[in-house]
Amino acid sequence: MKKIKEVLCLLLVVAFFTSCGLTMPIAATSNEIGSKVGKSTATSILFFPPLADGSASIRRAAKNGGITRISTVDYSYKWLIFISTWTTIVTGD
Repeated sequence: MKKIKEVLCLLLVVAFFTSCGLTMPIAATSNEIGSKVGKSTATSILFFPPLADGSASIRRAAKNGGITRISTVDYSYKWLIFISTWTTIVTGD
């Protein structure tokens, strides 16, 4: 039993240090940088496609932020063992 606890503890430590995250710019327009920010997120578990309601689209991010004129679009990706999260970040007015 003690050996199992040690292995589980080691797996948790390894999982903590194997997470990865990346944020990068995708697009920019000539519109001024706005004060509004909108985000849309999709999550995938065990490499299966995201659920139907999880859309990381630019259109949904703009709608979530109440943005009609997009200034910039950024893309964020986070990965932790078997869970992947994609987030689209839109700024504008």
